[in-house]
Amino acid sequence: MNARQTVSLVLGSGGARGLAHIGVIRWLEAHGYAIRSIAGSSMGALIGGVYATGKLDVYTAWVSALERLDVLRLLDLSFARAGLFKGERIMDVLRELIGDCRIEALPVSYTAVATDLDTGKEVWLREGRLFDAIRASIAIPLLLVPSRLDGRRLVDGGVVNPIPIAPTLTDRTDLTIAVNLSGKPDAAAKTEPATPLPAPPTSYKQRIRAFIENLWTSPPKPEPEDLGFFEIALRAMDTMQETIARLKLAAYTPDVIIDVPRDVCAFHEFHRAKELIAIGEAKTEQAMTRLLR
Repeated sequence: MNARQTVSLVLGSGGARGLAHIGVIRWLEAHGYAIRSIAGSSMGALIGGVYATGKLDVYTAWVSALERLDVLRLLDLSFARAGLFKGERIMDVLRELIGDCRIEALPVSYTAVATDLDTGKEVWLREGRLFDAIRASIAIPLLLVPSRLDGRRLVDGGVVNPIPIAPTLTDRTDLTIAVNLSGKPDAAAKTEPATPLPAPPTSYKQRIRAFIENLWTSPPKPEPEDLGFFEIALRAMDTMQETIARLKLAAYTPDVIIDVPRDVCAFHEFHRAKELIAIGEAKTEQAMTRLLR
């Protein structure tokens, strides 16, 4: 292995599975690869942006300490029709934890991908405040209120490009490595299901919270008739992203594809950071070993 190899890193979308990106980055750095460019959608944009600031260790310590109820406390309910949550609380926490900066000031090339809700076009965010770009890229339809940036209404980048290789095509790096969070199911890599929560009180606001909490109480593979509209919407988006990811990988073939199984955890299980980081490291080891062979 050439310890001086430079890398363009493409980090895909996939909810909590995106925490595996931390393991990918850890492995690459530990083995001497130099990440010079990052393009990401949704959680890929978040993890990639935090890494670009040099604060990934700070973020990793924070997210690894989160319990299930801590994740729920980060959700600020929105009673607007545009989304269940405003997303302001988590962004405020991240800005305080990491510190905001302009993308142009980052030491590596960085692109966050979002979707223009009105035109349906892919938007590459390469300048401006970092966490404004991240907020736009993670605005999952139904879940988070769309972001308004430069006169546009922006939602999750994974809607149109869950694995954004195209922004790295002009990079002058030795390797392009893409992390696909929609890999084939792998029972060996799957994390354990969460413990159910007790039933909450029944006021209007608490019923909405109960709806979210019930995401954790569902069995790993409920019967189709037991699925709620929110679970159906998330599964549909996962399916859509998986299909688009396959097309993108066929159109722009990177040097290395790191596949994280799509069934390693539920979309919302951000309290499983340690397990998901370990999966990211293991999958990177497997993919890079194949490359070296």
